[in-house]
Amino acid sequence: MRVNSFKNRIDEEYSRFERYLNKAGVKLTACRTIVFNVAIHTHGHFAAEELVKQCKARQCRVSRATIYRGLRELLEAGIIRETAFGEKHQHYEHIYDEKLHHHARCIRCHDVIEMPCQDSNQPYLPLLEKKGFHVLGHELHFYGLCQKCF
Repeated sequence: MRVNSFKNRIDEEYSRFERYLNKAGVKLTACRTIVFNVAIHTHGHFAAEELVKQCKARQCRVSRATIYRGLRELLEAGIIRETAFGEKHQHYEHIYDEKLHHHARCIRCHDVIEMPCQDSNQPYLPLLEKKGFHVLGHELHFYGLCQKCF
């Protein structure tokens, strides 16, 4: 039953991606489908270069530029979200199977701790909405040393 639930969720996300691309006037190509499938089956936080490596390992004929463009499209479609973790490159994670959470990252070993989101963002939402800003999400990062590195 859990497998069917996961497959249904993936199908819903794929339909969302198709709708986004259709609305943007962009064709759903085989390469975009490959990027979607590799990204949606990558669990946890991942970087674009990890998807490049996975595509090469699976012998998918998808260029690095197509993977980066596909990630941008998945981001704009609301299927993944990005987070920088204080690095020069972005990391991504799925939205569909995640509850809103924040991150704490060790600056020495780079381990990431996920924490549930508290209601601390509530005072900001009415202010932003009053200014006509539509909030799609937010993130909060903590940086420091984990217990094993301290």
